[in-house]
Amino acid sequence: MSEPTTGAYVAGYAEILLGACATGRRLTRAELESRREQGERAAEAGLGLRQLVREHLAAAQGVLAQLSPGDTRPLLGVVEQVVDAFAEGYERAQHQAVRQEEAARREFIDDLLYGRSDLGRLAERAERFGLRLSQAHAVAVAQGREPYGDGFRVARGIEEAMLARFGNRRILLATKDGRLICVAPGDQPDVLAFFAQQAHALTDGGQVAIGRSHQGAGGVVHSYEEALNALDLAERMGLDGPVLHASDLLVYPVLSRDRQAMADLVESVLGPLCQARGGAQPLLDTLTAYFDSGCVATEAARRLALSVRALTYRLERIHTLTRVDPADPGHRYTLQTAVIGARLLGWPTAES
Repeated sequence: MSEPTTGAYVAGYAEILLGACATGRRLTRAELESRREQGERAAEAGLGLRQLVREHLAAAQGVLAQLSPGDTRPLLGVVEQVVDAFAEGYERAQHQAVRQEEAARREFIDDLLYGRSDLGRLAERAERFGLRLSQAHAVAVAQGREPYGDGFRVARGIEEAMLARFGNRRILLATKDGRLICVAPGDQPDVLAFFAQQAHALTDGGQVAIGRSHQGAGGVVHSYEEALNALDLAERMGLDGPVLHASDLLVYPVLSRDRQAMADLVESVLGPLCQARGGAQPLLDTLTAYFDSGCVATEAARRLALSVRALTYRLERIHTLTRVDPADPGHRYTLQTAVIGARLLGWPTAES
């Protein structure tokens, strides 16, 4: 069966114009609803609204030629009513299609990221959203100061920028739990790098984490979880970089895998700092700044807004309390590992 032409959606329109102009009446409710239905059908058929409006105007010109001079006055008002009703139905169908598409995408994202669907069926649905799950993919997750959802200005801005830059590449953009998500082929790191740049800017300095590339549908889940874990780790460790790569943070899960052993190390090495006036936190912050600055005292002092003399005093106090010298390369690894463990475990707590 051939596709309907735009002319099929103005059927009955000329008769409505002639009848209304003959009596000077406005359109009835049934006539207006019939035009809305035609507009909906045209939108569902994928026809362009501009062409359809032109068809209406052309048909009105044909009706005008059939009217006597005394019957032409109501024509413009009736045409306006018809076109307005038709456009309303067209837009209504488009909005409904957008809502259905967003709902389908949200459902797909949920099933994809939580593995709640048959893999074969999931792969079929993925094709609709531009993914080939047989390939490797990586996931970037962005979070800002506020939660974001589908249709939010930030989400729309990122989507527009991505489409303008990469066109029809196989990329999936979505929101999940207030965060922005981008799924891209694993061999296209430039896509996720650009997403991170846009997300950081549009979320007013938000943070983006990028998981490693993994194969298959399960690989997407794995990469997504790596990105989420990187964001969680950044919060616990005070990592404030705009873009976090899960591949750069693999040492932290290794260190925290045996939580009890790490807790014992922290308590054994750093526990004596609790005896200091003001508690352990100021001295722990001193060690953190010292190690983060490459054990350069002047840089650590600058980060802490201290004089070098005051920093040196704190390091000596740490040595006295813990009997571990931060300046001694033989002691440094143990002490730095304990400091990382303290940040991972949230030590010291109020009860410490």
